Amino acid sequence: MYFLKHLTIIFLGFFILSCGSNSAEKKNDFSIKTNAQKGNISISDTLNLSLENKKKYIIDSVIYTLNGKRISKSFALHTHKLGKYAIEASVFFNNGKQTANTSITILNDVAPKIYTFNIINQYPHDITSYTQGLEFFNDTIYESTGQYRESKLRKVDYKTGKVLKNINLADEYFGEGLTILNDKIYQLTWQENTGFVYDVNTLNKLSSFKYGNSKEGWGLCNDKNIIYKSDGTEKIWILHPETLVEQDYIQVLTNKGKIGRINELEWINGKIYANIYQKNGVAIINPKNGAVDAVIDFSSLKEKVTQHNKLDVLNGIAYNPENKTIFVTGKRWDKLFEVKVLNK
Repeated sequence: MYFLKHLTIIFLGFFILSCGSNSAEKKNDFSIKTNAQKGNISISDTLNLSLENKKKYIIDSVIYTLNGKRISKSFALHTHKLGKYAIEASVFFNNGKQTANTSITILNDVAPKIYTFNIINQYPHDITSYTQGLEFFNDTIYESTGQYRESKLRKVDYKTGKVLKNINLADEYFGEGLTILNDKIYQLTWQENTGFVYDVNTLNKLSSFKYGNSKEGWGLCNDKNIIYKSDGTEKIWILHPETLVEQDYIQVLTNKGKIGRINELEWINGKIYANIYQKNGVAIINPKNGAVDAVIDFSSLKEKVTQHNKLDVLNGIAYNPENKTIFVTGKRWDKLFEVKVLNK
């Protein structure tokens, strides 16, 4: 009995020592210092990293990583995308190793320009449509609308407002953005983690797809090669055009910080034009790094439509490549505006 009791004490002592060893491994005697101001740094700057060595250990080597990729302790940021990055330092010393962590946010180096516009034409628009997505194809407007039990996919004669073809979504789906690529329409739903694919000519449903890390569906556009998807955050996801798998993302930022609630998207001359939900402007985004180059102020448009108790926000951008003009509308607006953006 004494032997068993003694063995139990030894075992418990070993267990406690083991737990103590694990706790010690989690101790951090190092911290990372950067030249980022309150965690923010401009894309035109050089990031400088150093270590605070709290116990003055003799360090053998340090490996820095940025989002898991090895970097030097001083490097230029101009080739990076904007957004938040995790920095880790692996510190080797006295035959041991510890890690230190911090983060930075890379901002744009210039403020967005502010553009205005001229109205060229205005056309009738269904006042009951809760517009979520808008896109031109063969001089015809395709529109996706939202709200449960009201969501639709439509083909519309934009000059008259006449609905040429209409598909109602099932009641459990809240329709969101759409885009057209390779004779297929891609339509999102909001929180149902489901998108639909249709034949652009017949509007027959061909298939459906699930989202990845983007938890919600908001807006879609494409550059004829890849599809871009917003999810209501500052992120715009890059989808494979055939598998629709999320391959990467950009984060939308200005020189001050991130722009969230990115909504309806449109690809226009190499840039992403994005509605910002509940705002009266459209952001013009560099798809390579997420920088907001400019904002179009559309605040005066809402006053030009019929005022009613269900009138909602600006939403819906479509580019007509034939005459190089932009069409914009809003949720439950009775007008579709054709505009020319003034950037001088």
